[in-house]
Amino acid sequence: METKDAYVKKLKTQIDEWSAEIDKLEAKAKKTREEYETQINALRQRYDSAKTKIAEIQQASEASWQDLKQGVESAWSTFKQGLDKAKSRFK
Repeated sequence: METKDAYVKKLKTQIDEWSAEIDKLEAKAKKTREEYETQINALRQRYDSAKTKIAEIQQASEASWQDLKQGVESAWSTFKQGLDKAKSRFK
């Protein structure tokens, strides 16, 4: 038959193990959250760049907007790739 002290010791050991597991999960969540925020910030910068390019094209003359088109296509592609990568990573 198990004694009260032995039973309490077993419970304390288990709760200490659970505490360690929670600490590991918490650290992993913090790291993931930081990575997520970093990617979101990078996406916001690319988004702002794409919006700026649209405004530049709107302000450009009919003769010069074609010159801006390549820059817009590049910004658009970069933003789309970053967004797709972030979406797949954090699903």
